[in-house]
Amino acid sequence: MTAFAPLEFVAGSQAVQASVIWLHGLGADGHDFAPVVQALDLPGVRFILPHAPTRPVTINGGHVMPAWYDIRSTGLDADEDAAGLAQSSRVVEDLVAHELARGVASARIIVAGFSQGGALALYAGLAPGRVLGGIMVLSAYLPLMAGFNEWCAAGTHTIPVFMAHGVQDRVVPLQLAERSRQKLVACGFDVEWQIYPMAHSVCEEEIDAIRGWLIRVLQLHV
Repeated sequence: MTAFAPLEFVAGSQAVQASVIWLHGLGADGHDFAPVVQALDLPGVRFILPHAPTRPVTINGGHVMPAWYDIRSTGLDADEDAAGLAQSSRVVEDLVAHELARGVASARIIVAGFSQGGALALYAGLAPGRVLGGIMVLSAYLPLMAGFNEWCAAGTHTIPVFMAHGVQDRVVPLQLAERSRQKLVACGFDVEWQIYPMAHSVCEEEIDAIRGWLIRVLQLHV
């Protein structure tokens, strides 16, 4: 786990029937998407918003900030921090295990994330060994893409994936996200792909699409 306990939100008063672990982007913390998860207004869904540990980030001059892994190059898929990804993947695994211990079925757990958090959501959520309810990827990409082929036959390709991206994104290029989508589709994943006229951000239309996707994959009655 990270140094600080994750934030948690549950809309309404009904019993929790599903959990969404939502990972923030570089330099942010769990509070970053609190307004979004509250706006989704999905009764019976527990949203868990963890805080990344702090670490030096090479691309930002070595400044220490919340980061799930180091970013060493403006080419996000070059010189990737495999050790940092593996370390933070274990944080995600612990969060999933905690939800399982609270009685939430694996098929009703979603791992989601924005930017660096979305990249980690793909890396950790699609790792062989557990089939989750879905992966939601916002303005992000598939890290360590070259080595992903060995995961394709691991049975995780039954997990539905939601990917959304802005066409004006200059932080995570649309082309990198598109290559990531193509890799997942080639492996057999069912990927819902949405693009929006925005930069590296989230828009209202996207939030509506997220809500609809969560309702569908979790079979919520709202």
